[in-house]
Amino acid sequence: MTEVNPRISKAVIPAAGLGTRFLPATKATPKEMLPVVDKPAIQYVVEEAASAGLDDVLMITGRNKRPLEDHFDRNYELESALQKKGDAGRLSKVQESSDLATIHYVRQGDPKGLGHAVLCAAPHVGNEPFAVLLGDDLIDPRDPLLKRMVEVQEQHGGSVIALMEVAPEQIHLYGCAAVEATEDGDVVKVTGMVEKPDPADAPSNYAIIGRYVLAPQIFEVLRKTEPGRGGEIQLTDALQQLAADEKVGGPVHGVVFKGRRYDTGDRGDYLRAIVRLACEREDLGPDFRTWLRSYVAEEM
Repeated sequence: MTEVNPRISKAVIPAAGLGTRFLPATKATPKEMLPVVDKPAIQYVVEEAASAGLDDVLMITGRNKRPLEDHFDRNYELESALQKKGDAGRLSKVQESSDLATIHYVRQGDPKGLGHAVLCAAPHVGNEPFAVLLGDDLIDPRDPLLKRMVEVQEQHGGSVIALMEVAPEQIHLYGCAAVEATEDGDVVKVTGMVEKPDPADAPSNYAIIGRYVLAPQIFEVLRKTEPGRGGEIQLTDALQQLAADEKVGGPVHGVVFKGRRYDTGDRGDYLRAIVRLACEREDLGPDFRTWLRSYVAEEM
């Protein structure tokens, strides 16, 4: 009898970081709440999880993250005011964030790294495979990466990570995977991983980007994982153990992503993400592109 892997329904979003690269804006405002056009970055991530069928979302938060909870909660006073004005369009936008998914929250407490943040999800996730979405990576909804990763996990079991080819000189900015080809063109078998290697030591130019579908055995591995690079518990180190020994938690596969990804973790990339998304909006794009062409022409 063919083994059927359990359906994935839970997503974990680590959101406990201090956002120091965006100071002073993030002194009192969580970096996840910084707007990307007219929605906070974190809403794009929750929308992605929901569109992949993951309607149970756990956010790993920290101090000063209360605005995240407020954003995904109902705001009855605002809704009532908009309703009285007959502003159905804005009312729909306000209600949209609270209707996306069932969202839970747990505090990380000590900032011990991504691996530790994921470990905080263990009581909520239990013995089920689950997804992890990092808020700095926004994936265009026209390129359903997470849905494909869920399909691969349901087919092969174990864990699945998202990979993207980058220039060799950029690989030191990412976790890096050693891979073997499979019968599926967009799927590889992951045989090893290293966190932010020197380009000369990198096993490939496949960078690990911020989407994971993980077997629940990752929790037991994380409990035993010693702090690594930066003195933090690295998720990459735990996944390396799974890749090295399939008996621990099944194989590790990678989905090679070639779609549209917007990086909001860096100030320059954040601005570029806003420009790209604004240009593609039907309501903003035509006028904004016209202004942008004029501005560039004047500056050049």
